[in-house]
Amino acid sequence: MAKSMTLLWCVGSPPCWRVMLALEEKNLQGYNQKLLSFEKGEHKSKEVMDLNPRGQVPTFKHGDIIVNESYGACMYLESQFKSQGTKLIPDGPAEQGLVFQRMFEGLSIYQRTGDVIWYEYYIPEAERMDITIKRNMAALGTEIKLWEGYLQKMEPGSYLAGKSFSMADVVVFPTIAFLFRSGLSAERYPRLGQYYELMKDRPSAKATWPQDWVETPGENTLKDL
Repeated sequence: MAKSMTLLWCVGSPPCWRVMLALEEKNLQGYNQKLLSFEKGEHKSKEVMDLNPRGQVPTFKHGDIIVNESYGACMYLESQFKSQGTKLIPDGPAEQGLVFQRMFEGLSIYQRTGDVIWYEYYIPEAERMDITIKRNMAALGTEIKLWEGYLQKMEPGSYLAGKSFSMADVVVFPTIAFLFRSGLSAERYPRLGQYYELMKDRPSAKATWPQDWVETPGENTLKDL
């Protein structure tokens, strides 16, 4: 079944990593994949644009079905392969509700992270403002404290929505990993640090860990946050 799937992706992209984690958790290894370069603008190539007019990654295709939004692709995989691999969305109303809540809250922490980490990439130097940088950093700090608080209310060793790994972890962990890659302090945010270490040991995370993260050191952008 995986051989009828194609994923176009870029290294270090949290949205791409979400889909790769979902594929691993659903035991769909062996799919066709092509690594593209942001630096070379390959995500704007004709190959991508033909499948994804937005010129973004991930670009995911299963047979004739195209699902390019990472949350959509992950939920599609769970829906189509519900009985295969890890069950990512629980059946119980309370458990399912919490998974959905954390999943979509994950969009907030991803946005706040991007506002800080990729500010200089997206904003021309002449348009950058110190007050905006400070405001973005403060908003990210507030968001991170919220997630630290969520985990503090759970038993040690918990995932984002409880004792069991779920779709919430699939879609949010790549952002958490990016925060620590960018210098976030595990001493200052111990429960997030414990969660990060828990996830690092998961086979799906090991199988999809960004190779350039292994080969190059991280940054210190968030060391004082």
